[in-house]
Amino acid sequence: MRSQNKQRDRRAIRTRQSLSEALIALIREQRWDAITVQHVIDRAGVSRSTFYVHYRGKDDLLRNTFADFLGGIGLHIRWQSLPEGRVAPVLELFTHLEEEFHQLYNALARSRKTDLFFRIGPAQMAVGIEQSLTVWLADKPTPSVPLPVLANYLAAGILSMLKWWLDENMPFEPRRMDQFFHELVMPGLRSVLSGSELGMSAVTSR
Repeated sequence: MRSQNKQRDRRAIRTRQSLSEALIALIREQRWDAITVQHVIDRAGVSRSTFYVHYRGKDDLLRNTFADFLGGIGLHIRWQSLPEGRVAPVLELFTHLEEEFHQLYNALARSRKTDLFFRIGPAQMAVGIEQSLTVWLADKPTPSVPLPVLANYLAAGILSMLKWWLDENMPFEPRRMDQFFHELVMPGLRSVLSGSELGMSAVTSR
């Protein structure tokens, strides 16, 4: 029974991934208003009934695609690297978006869907950040700032910087954006998390 449930879960994950990939490909090719659910399921090779098991429509699919992407970013915060002065995968995120997302971002902007990305972004990314931070702090003292506040602060900072970078046509390399972000947030993080087992001397050293 358990193996059957796992198989169903894997099939559901593959189905959602196929639908998300199909939608993203279509957004690159045509305007949002021209895309239909039929276009998506034809591209993904999924039946209409299967589509509606997972999503209410194309807007719901887009929202969930954004949510999965942003939540996954939050889960990749590397708190164990705090003493080294770099925790958030800003370099990796911006590099990926520089290569893969800018064309898509422009297409979303033409369809007036970038607002959705940045509207749901902070909350979705904060979920992943809070989860990763909770795991890391399991055997450590409680930070001086509540975890939801800290998670939302970091998520908002990353996405605010990302939006500016994309809107300005990526004026700095991803490595520089990563440097800017960490120079801005690390002093506050060190202060908030200074009670961890790293100790004050380790947290304040670079």
